[in-house]
Amino acid sequence: MRARVLLNVALAVGLMASSLFLVRTAYETRRLFNALERAQMEARHLEVDQQRLEADRLAQATPLRVEQVARQKLQMRTANPAVTHWLHDPDRAAPVTGAGR
Repeated sequence: MRARVLLNVALAVGLMASSLFLVRTAYETRRLFNALERAQMEARHLEVDQQRLEADRLAQATPLRVEQVARQKLQMRTANPAVTHWLHDPDRAAPVTGAGR
């Protein structure tokens, strides 16, 4: 009779431990699932931001935009013969001819 009581107590303790482990596992699963959903949402936000920034970069890098910024912010102007300065190097004034002629 005493062995039966000890067996019942041992089974009850095992059942309680198993129940607590099950509750802890379910809680951990919900916590990890919520963290996964938050990470996926953050990834979607980052992807949208990356696409927006890529579109902005492409819009800023058009040749017309680059020329406009160069003219307005850098006060650059288009090169033409009137504003071109030619430098002459006296050491390189005479072209070198081949010895085989």
